[in-house]
This record gives sequence, C-alpha cells and structure tokens, in this order.
Amino acid sequence: MNTLQFKTNINCGNCIKSVTPFLNALETVDRWQVNTDVSDKILSVETEESEAMVKQQVEKAVQDAGFRIESI
Repeated sequence: MNTLQFKTNINCGNCIKSVTPFLNALETVDRWQVNTDVSDKILSVETEESEAMVKQQVEKAVQDAGFRIESI
C-alpha cells in the first residue's frame, strides 16, 4: 500500500465534512485522513494504485471542494 501526503488548508471539522464527498468518491483511494493538529494540515491518502494517477485525482478532488492542496 502506498501513502501519499499533501499540505492543505483543510483546518476544521466543517472543512473535513466539505471535502469528504469529493475524496470518498475516488475509487482509487482506500483510506484518507487530515491531521488538523499540525500547521500544514496534512492530508494522508492510502492507495494500492499508481501514485501519479492518484495524486492528480486527489489534488483535483480537493481543489473542486474549494481547498488548496500541495504534494509533499
């Protein structure tokens, strides 16, 4: 399993609720979580698919939900 990490501006429970339908809709993502306790608001994504493909899908999903995202 691959774990991808991203810096985001998803910083609270309501933000997580807003992005949830977008990330849950991605069939290539097995599990995801946002650590809002750190300053970079790290989104971790677990997948068994190609990292490059999933990275693009996750970035688009988070941006479509109205948030900033940057791969780290």
